[in-house]
Amino acid sequence: MSSIRSALARAFLAPKPRGCRHYAASVGETQPERVAAEMVRYALGGAKHRSSPEEAMRILEQGASNLQGGGEGSAEAVGMLMLAMSTLLYRSGKRQDAMEKLKATQQVAPSADFRVAAWEALMGLRMEAGQDIPFSVSPNDSVDLSIKDEDIKWSDLDRLKFRVNATKGLIALLNGETESVQLFVDGCKDSCAGVDNKQTENALLSFGEYLHCAGDFPMATQMYERVFEAVCAEDMYEKILAAGNMVPEEVSLGATCSYGQLLSHSGKFSDAEDYLTRALQKAEEQFGAHHPKVGMVLTCVARMYKLKAKSEGSSSIMVQEGLYRKVLEVLKAPAINSEDNSTQMDWRDIISLARGEYAELLLVQSNRKVEGERMKAWAEDAWRNRRLTLAQALEFTEPSKPTVVIDTRIGRVM
Repeated sequence: MSSIRSALARAFLAPKPRGCRHYAASVGETQPERVAAEMVRYALGGAKHRSSPEEAMRILEQGASNLQGGGEGSAEAVGMLMLAMSTLLYRSGKRQDAMEKLKATQQVAPSADFRVAAWEALMGLRMEAGQDIPFSVSPNDSVDLSIKDEDIKWSDLDRLKFRVNATKGLIALLNGETESVQLFVDGCKDSCAGVDNKQTENALLSFGEYLHCAGDFPMATQMYERVFEAVCAEDMYEKILAAGNMVPEEVSLGATCSYGQLLSHSGKFSDAEDYLTRALQKAEEQFGAHHPKVGMVLTCVARMYKLKAKSEGSSSIMVQEGLYRKVLEVLKAPAINSEDNSTQMDWRDIISLARGEYAELLLVQSNRKVEGERMKAWAEDAWRNRRLTLAQALEFTEPSKPTVVIDTRIGRVM
């Protein structure tokens, strides 16, 4: 209770921020929203200052109970706390519980902003879990984005549509539905030009990844740069209309890692190493040295060394092998001779890609070819990407050809 009282005291003493009317929930216009925002900061703050999961959940639940039905802004405040609860559950390894909380948030959310944020996060967790998501999936059952709402300006409605379309495009990309992806890319190009960066970080990153995968590196670079502009350390916890693996921390890490991959694909290895090192530091600081996100970034680092060695006609076998060993350790990859690849496996995409890359290193060593063949067979059997074969994913030729991007938000190979 003392922690809750402390959070409440800070909220009441804090100066009232200034901001636009529509995004009052993200800047805390009303007293209940300010109280909720302070609780979220306390519960989900940076790794160095973060409270224990149990204490954090008590704060959020008590806050939601106290603020329920408390007048203007209370519904928005409770929605903010519910989104934060789902994030906390996700971080605690309770992905299914987080998904259920997001579904509940959609049902009681006071506005389209909250319903879109909950839907976006729910889709992110479903993608991470490797679930099949149909192309037709939509949040329209809970929010009709075609209806003009007197509380939503047209520019804000466009922003919400951009977020929905970008998420659907990401799903289509995972499903290997090329025509559908192009449809959303075209739609995103139009809407992207008409909205600012606020509350669209996830959409911008997803759009950048579409362009990156398609080989449009200049346009992808622009999208990644817009993400960097939108997500900055000093207001990381102001932007709270997001949850799960779609919170600003995750977007910042994802954009840094994806841009590092783009620089690597462009042959700018010094800059790539710089950005991937930043991504690795972010992952370790935010999630811990043994978190799966660290393994995902290390996979990108190893692939960068592969491309660099190929470009320079040199060899970095020992460095790459050490990195892939670490990746498989961090991701808790199943043993090659004891796992049925048909079973559910977390981080299947990344593990399959890492083992495929590792196998290539072994196959060029005459005394390790048998081991390499076994590893290659395992990786090919485990590979489930619908857009590219494993052989295509392993072989990057030129920017104009389809390539893969590792999305650290959802732990998938795009």
